[in-house]
Amino acid sequence: MNRLSGLIDIFLQPGEFFVADADYQMRTMLGSCVSITLWHPFKRIGAMSHFLLPTRGNRQAHDLLDGRYGDEALDLMVAELKRAGVVATQCQAKIFGGGNMFPEHFHSRALSVGQRNGEAALQLLDRHGIPVVSESLFGIGHRQIIFDVSNGDVWCHQVPPSSRDGESEGDLL
Repeated sequence: MNRLSGLIDIFLQPGEFFVADADYQMRTMLGSCVSITLWHPFKRIGAMSHFLLPTRGNRQAHDLLDGRYGDEALDLMVAELKRAGVVATQCQAKIFGGGNMFPEHFHSRALSVGQRNGEAALQLLDRHGIPVVSESLFGIGHRQIIFDVSNGDVWCHQVPPSSRDGESEGDLL
């Protein structure tokens, strides 16, 4: 944990999620993984995930929820928000990631892992009735994401694999 700009800084590893109030900012690095942010504008409470795959597929009823899978990560975030007194359908969602990290190995007829992750995130949020207000999905390369829970802003910096010296642009979404 670091303090940047007066905020407590949390870095999410793959498979992790975090729910926090306005004293926090969350960040992560995404390739083909996807991050969903949920933010309640009046309570200034937010959640962020970093998932690797859309679903586990063969989950048993006795298995604990696992944040590595998009459907389970969203269920974990919704449950934790509920414990904090936040109704998830009153949140604003933003989605990031799903990049193609190896475009030279991609076959046009097959969906990449990143595409499957991004499409799953959109469908999951729709199924939960959570409005998506912004997204930065797909493309080539990785993204750095910083979510400021105090105001709901998410900074997204996409870096193509071929860029030299980290030349790229960041966007506030």
